Amino acid sequence: MTLDALLPLAVVLTSLLPGIAIFWLAERDTRLRTTLNLSAAIAKLALVVVIGRGVLAGEIFETRLPFVPGADLVLRADSLSLLFVSLSAVLWLVTTVYAVGYLEGSPHRSRFFGFFSISVASTMGVALAGNLLTFFVFYETLTLSTYPLVVHRGTPEAVRAGDLYLRYTLSGGVLLLTGTAILYAAAGSIEFTAGGVLGELAGRRGLLIAAFALLIAGLGVKAALIPLHTWLPVAMVAPAPVSALLHAVAVVKAGAFGITRVIYDVYGIRLADRLGVTSVLAVVAAATILYGSLKALAQDDLKRRLAYSTVSQVSFIVLGVTVVGKLLTIGGIAHLVHQGLMKITLFFCAGNLAEELGIHGVRELRGAGRRMPLTMIAFTLASLGMIGIPPLAGFVTKWYLGAGAVEVGSSWVIAVLIASSLLNAAYLLPIVRDAWFGEPSAPWPARKGRFEVGLWLLLPTIVTAAASVGVGLFAATKLSPLAMAALIAEREIHP
Repeated sequence: MTLDALLPLAVVLTSLLPGIAIFWLAERDTRLRTTLNLSAAIAKLALVVVIGRGVLAGEIFETRLPFVPGADLVLRADSLSLLFVSLSAVLWLVTTVYAVGYLEGSPHRSRFFGFFSISVASTMGVALAGNLLTFFVFYETLTLSTYPLVVHRGTPEAVRAGDLYLRYTLSGGVLLLTGTAILYAAAGSIEFTAGGVLGELAGRRGLLIAAFALLIAGLGVKAALIPLHTWLPVAMVAPAPVSALLHAVAVVKAGAFGITRVIYDVYGIRLADRLGVTSVLAVVAAATILYGSLKALAQDDLKRRLAYSTVSQVSFIVLGVTVVGKLLTIGGIAHLVHQGLMKITLFFCAGNLAEELGIHGVRELRGAGRRMPLTMIAFTLASLGMIGIPPLAGFVTKWYLGAGAVEVGSSWVIAVLIASSLLNAAYLLPIVRDAWFGEPSAPWPARKGRFEVGLWLLLPTIVTAAASVGVGLFAATKLSPLAMAALIAEREIHP
């Protein structure tokens, strides 16, 4: 096996092997654990850069290992997987830095960072999966490795949240496996291929629709499509780094990315459209966008409000990839990155506010901008991006979705975008207003350090906020997420 063929496997192993090693470290080995975490994250990012240069030049990197009769374990780096794996690699690094600061002095850190690393390895496997069976294996490994993170604090509330999380995600896994088995029985090994691989089964309409429904239901659990979303707000009892991981990098993105793979690389957008399944899924996505925003309005707990915001925002990805049109595709795929950067910033800010000021409720934020200005600047920028204020990341997404809707004559998509932006403003702008112009109800606690919050917490927040602004400001550059999404659309979806 050549060195190039080993690179996708190496991307997975750079978090899997350190994760296993971390379990054996004593709690007092703080420096060694931190060094191992950060070194692995930097090594992974370097590998992704090497792979990225090759993929942009037209190369495809593939690791193929024997797995079960008739199907290999396949890890493949193409342009779509590169987008997701790049997001995961970058955000793993900044989330690791944040988690080191957030969990300083907490118990069970070796257990936390061990499962944290394995969950990232699982996410990399999901991103690089070259066939449906490999995707399923890593998708389920992701469920099992994130469960200990959700219940990390060990409180009764955390255990209940973890139980609900497992019931939903394992049930979704059963549906996904059933749909996968149906397609394997009908067509053999389902390799992800641009344009889809099921053309020869076009006459078996009932089987294809049934399998699609099972696959999307299984993936829709992690993507938090209604009515399969209930676990996500409940899981917000987890520590802030876990919330950031669930919402911006790993679980919900794995679901949305899987839906994208099924539509484009298993069925093919044209076959899926002829079957009528994409129009149904688009309606579900639109309903989820509006429902999530309406539920966010009613939440006083800050993290739960942000969780329902995720329910809404992730469905922009699903909406973009289900309504047939090149610009819609570009907007939906770019939002994989745009939403991740904005949402991880918001959860970092929520964690900073909780750690420094003990703030958990929306109403407690009055005056917080004067006490923690850098954190609230980051929160404000990410919020404005979510609403769709130009030239931020969310605006780029909504512009392409809206332009795409005009291009294909789907005016109802524009109505959804307008309603969503108004609802986003309704549940985010009052927080921003009160934080900057409100008066605190009681004196703030004394500062714990030199800065408004520890540098391990503050720096990742500033970096992701700056990135969420930068991908909007420099969307027209060659290496932006938007440019990558356009490349994916050109090469793999709408050649």
